[in-house]
Amino acid sequence: MKPLLRPDLTFRLNGRLWVETDDDRFMGIGRLELLTLIREQGSISKAAQQMGMSYKRAWELVASLNAQAARPLVLTQAGGKRGGGAEVTPEGEALIAEFRELQARFQEFLRAEAVRLL
Repeated sequence: MKPLLRPDLTFRLNGRLWVETDDDRFMGIGRLELLTLIREQGSISKAAQQMGMSYKRAWELVASLNAQAARPLVLTQAGGKRGGGAEVTPEGEALIAEFRELQARFQEFLRAEAVRLL
């Protein structure tokens, strides 16, 4: 069989993984990063800032995650004397772990296919 790809070029197999419904994306690498930063920072605002994202956009993503999940993934506390904040729930922690594992399996699939195809 003749080669399909030009030998003078370097190719790589690339892809992204999302979990989504017909109407909305549920989970992807960006939402994974947001949840992880909320866990680390204890704040949606600080997580958004670290990602270079507006607070409004981060809040929309958290609201979307919570609306699509069976139980809330992030709990928030309004500001005031105590300052407010956010925490990732045990269900959110489980989603972080599951999506990281899924992402690792997806990357392994891409590596295996690259060996086969390239």
